[in-house]
Amino acid sequence: MTGEADIILDFRNTFSSISLLKMTEIFKRMQPLQILEIRGSDADTREDLLKVLPEASYEVLADSDEGEGFSKVRIRKRGA
Repeated sequence: MTGEADIILDFRNTFSSISLLKMTEIFKRMQPLQILEIRGSDADTREDLLKVLPEASYEVLADSDEGEGFSKVRIRKRGA
């Protein structure tokens, strides 16, 4: 995967609406160019996480299926 993550959120076995709220709050506090890695066990949850952020606010660096229902996505917050 590209670059080291500044923040890692592990949402495996977590209720999805709580995950969305936590992720958006953390993303708002991130500095431009910081990298957030989101780990989860549900592909739909991962897609929902990215839907709540404005597309122009981030870029996807890596998106992978780690097997056994585990996935990772790394996003970088765009500059202002």
